[in-house]
Amino acid sequence: MAPRFLIAASLTAVTCVACTEGALTDGGTWDTTIAGKPFHLKVSSSDPTRQRGLGGVTDIPVDGGMIFVFPDADFRGFWMKDCVIDMDIVYLDPLGYVTAMHTMTKQPPKGADESQVAYEQRLVRYSSVSPAQYVIELRAGRAKELGIKTSQKIAVDGPALKAALR
Repeated sequence: MAPRFLIAASLTAVTCVACTEGALTDGGTWDTTIAGKPFHLKVSSSDPTRQRGLGGVTDIPVDGGMIFVFPDADFRGFWMKDCVIDMDIVYLDPLGYVTAMHTMTKQPPKGADESQVAYEQRLVRYSSVSPAQYVIELRAGRAKELGIKTSQKIAVDGPALKAALR
């Protein structure tokens, strides 16, 4: 009886590994195409990684950036907390249609005598304008180079991206 249990346990372990192999995870990379160009976007699908975002990043590769995944579509607003470089932000609805785009500019860092509340209150907010479920951040100027426009569709793999939620 014990050998059958070991075989069943081994098969279950192999099946579970096979099920998650290649699955997107929070902090993993989503390889995609935007406007015919390949991109490798870091996946941000948990509250801690969404709060950190690209804060502190000093360079975004031409083919890099981040995709923020939310469990539902809602009005979103991003800011440049702790960000040291400018970047583009592209908001997408659940089907991948662009709801809004902005070039976000770096803000002066929190001053030594400035409270956290005062710092966060002075940061510019960039709105999704209408409900968005996905948000892509790219190198500043990249959205314009790619010709991305509001109402344009960007292919998103909703089920794979949502599987990364936690």
